Amino acid sequence: MFQQILLAADGSKHSIRAAEKAVQLVKNQANSLVEIIYVINGSTSKADVLRNINSHQIEERRREKLKEIINIFTTEGIKHQINFLRGEPGPTVVEYANGKNFDCLVIGSRGLNALQSMVLGSVSHKVAKRVKCPVMIVK
Repeated sequence: MFQQILLAADGSKHSIRAAEKAVQLVKNQANSLVEIIYVINGSTSKADVLRNINSHQIEERRREKLKEIINIFTTEGIKHQINFLRGEPGPTVVEYANGKNFDCLVIGSRGLNALQSMVLGSVSHKVAKRVKCPVMIVK
């Protein structure tokens, strides 16, 4: 059914549940791939640089945020790859998803930035309105 899934993740509980749903979508599908994207915005990037000594440590900490998600795919034997992107989360996810041929985008209903989702509307809803492929928003 689904061969190419895009998972937008930030390490939040909702993105972990979204990863579990992505596994269900591709499980037992030959040649399936889940592409995991983690968007680093300007303030996150600046904070990472201020807290860490070198780029290797920054990369390690970003991967650590996705550790549980990576473990889900590894345990299930699902082929996956991780891409770190830079920019504002909503527009960056939309641009990336629309620039490739994904069967579905899976995203958690809320991320780590609770204030932004309450004040401005969640990134997931903004993404769902603008992405061309089907979108699954996971609570």
